Amino acid sequence: MKKNTQPLSLRVPEPPARPGGKADFSHVPMDPAGAVARPDITATPEEMRDHAFRLIRVLDDDGQAVGPWNPRLDADTMRRGLKAMILTRAFDDRMHRAHRQGKTSFYMKCTGEEAIACAQGLVFSPEDMGFPTYRQQGLLIVRGYRLASMMNQIYSNAADPIKGRQLPIMYSDKSFGFFTISGNLGTQYPQAVGWAMASAYKGDDKVAVAWIGDGATAEGDFHSALTFAAVYRAPVVLNIVNNQWAISSFQGIAGGLETTFASKAIGYGLPCLRVDGNDFLAVWAASQWAAERARSNLGATVIEMLTYRHAPHSTSDDPSRYRPADEGEHWPLGDPIERLKQHLIGLGEWSDDQHKAAEDEAVEQVRAAGKESEAIGTLGQSRPSVKTMFEEVFASEDWRLVEQRREVGV
Repeated sequence: MKKNTQPLSLRVPEPPARPGGKADFSHVPMDPAGAVARPDITATPEEMRDHAFRLIRVLDDDGQAVGPWNPRLDADTMRRGLKAMILTRAFDDRMHRAHRQGKTSFYMKCTGEEAIACAQGLVFSPEDMGFPTYRQQGLLIVRGYRLASMMNQIYSNAADPIKGRQLPIMYSDKSFGFFTISGNLGTQYPQAVGWAMASAYKGDDKVAVAWIGDGATAEGDFHSALTFAAVYRAPVVLNIVNNQWAISSFQGIAGGLETTFASKAIGYGLPCLRVDGNDFLAVWAASQWAAERARSNLGATVIEMLTYRHAPHSTSDDPSRYRPADEGEHWPLGDPIERLKQHLIGLGEWSDDQHKAAEDEAVEQVRAAGKESEAIGTLGQSRPSVKTMFEEVFASEDWRLVEQRREVGV
């Protein structure tokens, strides 16, 4: 029996740069704005194979909307989206400070990723069901959800709409099309596919939409969901938010160096798109295309949203330990708020003064919500009633639950 001529070794993917190094995004494939064709929604996955490796962009470097994916939105809709992104960032900033002040135990920002949730929150109806992860707070904000209610959940105070049953930032509201966030990453996909299958089975007209990060594509739930979505043509849109980093691991650990995350759909016979996630118009256009496909009984679409996580993974994370401090400044797709702002200014539908006024208004709106919520109480100052532990959990109480309630006096 022959021996190997050399010792075997494992390849462990490494990011292009570590702390103290020079940021490098040369591995990120790009296309000029407007260069990618827009297929008909009836196109087969085989006909769309190249879309897994291209990048759909609408806004060019001068802020002009170009190409076949331009959704030609009216100015009011774009202003609504811009203001929602501004408000989302202002909310993030205040709640991050609240954590530093000891008012909550945990927070996660979505800085630089606001266009994804805010655009899709407008494309999809609140009657559709969204299965988000923890950076889609813009879904609620763009739909007008009360900021004070979000803060009450973050503080787990007496007015927490989830009654202290979830970690901070894991919101839930069926009436806003916002399924309870799961801390077990990847579960959103099979939940969304199952919900979509049920909608189709009932002959309803509602679709599902889900979001996971690049790291969660390595979970088994991701692959199980794609199998069911393909086999049953579930009316669902499956987003992969590739923000380059999981909690502290580079996206290459999940297979991002081998191929694009969008291309993972090819093996399941599903159509897939790669989209500039920092381009509000591109996100809108791709989402609208996938939603129309789902509503036409043509099945699921997988969308990779290419973006960058500027902030720490959470308040429990220190990104300075694993990436260059200035890496976000070199992200080639820029800032989603700034890009939509420049587009509207170029159209004569916005100005620097209006933008400053919108920022000031957002800060004041968040401040007012903060005062309302903090008057009820922050972490440890106020909490839901103990009796809520025994409510809405079991369909009927058995003797053990009755005894436990008696022991705590509720």
